Amino acid sequence: MTMHESDRPRLLLVDDDETFCNVLKSALEKRHYEVLVANDVKSGMILAEHNLPEYAVIDLRIGYESGLELVKKLISLDEKTVCVMLTGFASIATAVEAIKLGATHYLTKPANTEEIISALYKNEGDTSVMPSEQPLSVKRLEWEHLQKVLMQHDGNISAAARALNMHRRTLQRKLEKKPVKV
Repeated sequence: MTMHESDRPRLLLVDDDETFCNVLKSALEKRHYEVLVANDVKSGMILAEHNLPEYAVIDLRIGYESGLELVKKLISLDEKTVCVMLTGFASIATAVEAIKLGATHYLTKPANTEEIISALYKNEGDTSVMPSEQPLSVKRLEWEHLQKVLMQHDGNISAAARALNMHRRTLQRKLEKKPVKV
């Protein structure tokens, strides 16, 4: 039995890592999704406007752009679109903003196909998640604070650097590093 294109749920995948997109696209197509791929925010928006997706998996950091803009756009096009934010740069600030803008779930990389599909259909919180027994490290607190200030300035690195009384290049360097483990 073959499925018609219209019978398959449409999923928009936006990530600047082309290899990751190809691998995930293939895995999702095997699970009967119609997958549209974009590698930048603008292309993702154009694809969404012309082929409204039921689901979206969006990277938080797409080059130097924020995937949060795309979440906002998708929800404005159709509030029923299920958006999952996927990131290698997880922070409390970006998780909160993603959820406020309409994402239904927030996953950190590496996430496998099953975790991503599960997140697409998980529409309730999990009360079994336990709070950490240990406080955040000083380095992790710094990372979280930088992310919070950056979000407060709509992702504008220069404005965030001024607010932090920090040189813009120093802030950029700190933001390019992977976040410190919790």
